[in-house]
Amino acid sequence: MINLDRLAEVFAGGSYEIEDVYRLVIQPKSIWREFTTLMHGFLFIIRGEARIDVNGTVYELYPGAVFHAAPGMQLGSQVIGQAELEYYSLFYRLYKADDVNCTHECDSHFKLEPGANPRVIELLTMLHQNAYTSEGIGKLRVKELFLSIMHQVLIGCSHRESGRSPSERVIEEAIAYIHGHYMNPLTLDELAGLHAMSAKRFSYLFHKHTGFRPIDYVIHYRMERAIDLLKAGNFPIRDIAVSVGYANPLYFSRLFKRKFGVSPSAYTDQLDHHIY
Repeated sequence: MINLDRLAEVFAGGSYEIEDVYRLVIQPKSIWREFTTLMHGFLFIIRGEARIDVNGTVYELYPGAVFHAAPGMQLGSQVIGQAELEYYSLFYRLYKADDVNCTHECDSHFKLEPGANPRVIELLTMLHQNAYTSEGIGKLRVKELFLSIMHQVLIGCSHRESGRSPSERVIEEAIAYIHGHYMNPLTLDELAGLHAMSAKRFSYLFHKHTGFRPIDYVIHYRMERAIDLLKAGNFPIRDIAVSVGYANPLYFSRLFKRKFGVSPSAYTDQLDHHIY
C-alpha cells in the first residue's frame, strides 16, 4: 500500500515541473495500444470506467480514482462499460537529489481512492486552463493548483483509510474551507452548495459533528483570528474587522464583545496592562 505521508513529502518538498495537462474523452469499448511511459504522470478519472494494465498489474478505474505511473512502464488500457471515459492526464518531470528518500512512492505505479470530489474537478479544470504558460507567475499558479489537487486527493484517501463516515468527511472539508475563506463573505447556502446539500441538511450535520451551527462557527473562528491579530500588533480595530471578514467595525465590535465579554479596544488595554 502506498504511504500517503511519504508521497505528500515528494510534492511538498521535492523538485519537479508540470510538463503537460490534458483533458480527454474516450468512446466506449475503445482499446489503447500498449506504450512505454516516458514521464511520471497521474490520471484523474471524472466519469466512465477503464481497465489499465501496467507491467502486468491490472487496475480498475472509475470516477474519483487517481492512477499514477512512472517512466519506463508498459501500459495498455481499455474503456469498459457503455459510457464515455472522461479523465485528466497530468505529466510531470521529477528532479531527484541523492538524498531523496521517497523514490519508492514516485517511481511506482499505484491507484489512489479518495472518492469523487467536486472540488478536485474544479481545480483540475483551472489547472488545464492555466497549464501552458511561459510566465513565471503563471507557472507558480500551475504548481499552486497542482498542490491543491494533491492535498484534496491525499486528504480524501486519509479519511477513507481512517474509517470516517462520509458525513464526517464533508464537515471536515467544510471546516477547512471556512478556515481558508473566513475573511470573505460566507453564507449557509454557499457552504451547503459546495457539498451539494440543502442548507437544512448541511446545518444539521455540521451541528451534529461540531456543536456549532455553520454561521456560528464562522463567527467563532473569525473572533479567534481577531484575538490573534490583537495580540500580534497595534492594529486599528477597523483594519482587524476587515481582516476577519467584517466591513462594519461596529458590528465586529458587538460580535467580539458578545464572544469575549469585552470590546476589542478594552481587550487591547488589558494586553497593554499585562505587558507593563
